[in-house]
Amino acid sequence: MLKTVSTDQAPAAFGPYSQAIDTGNMLFVSGQLGIDPKTGEMPGDFDRQAKLVMQNLDAILTQAGYSFKDVVKTTIFLDDLANFAAVNDIYGTYFTEHKPARACFQVAGIPKGAKVEIEMIAVKSV
Repeated sequence: MLKTVSTDQAPAAFGPYSQAIDTGNMLFVSGQLGIDPKTGEMPGDFDRQAKLVMQNLDAILTQAGYSFKDVVKTTIFLDDLANFAAVNDIYGTYFTEHKPARACFQVAGIPKGAKVEIEMIAVKSV
């Protein structure tokens, strides 16, 4: 049984998709941008965007009853690989001992002109 996950602590989906889908023991979190869920604004600064992305992911994981310790795979999309070290520094504060599998790409464009987008898959042991 699929369950749609939604929280007002992360930006609402702005297209025909959900913040996340929970299958019961797996959570598929849609790519999150660095949008402040309270204001709907996205700062121009890369570090601030990346921090908001991680906060938004945290809010969705929490709403679904998961945590960063449950994350098994992430994909990071950057508008410029020059920000690779910066995203690693911010991302690394959320994954200290547990480090999920990951891919990171520079892409031609990210929705809304964002500098970073991150999606996740989490799994709960049953």
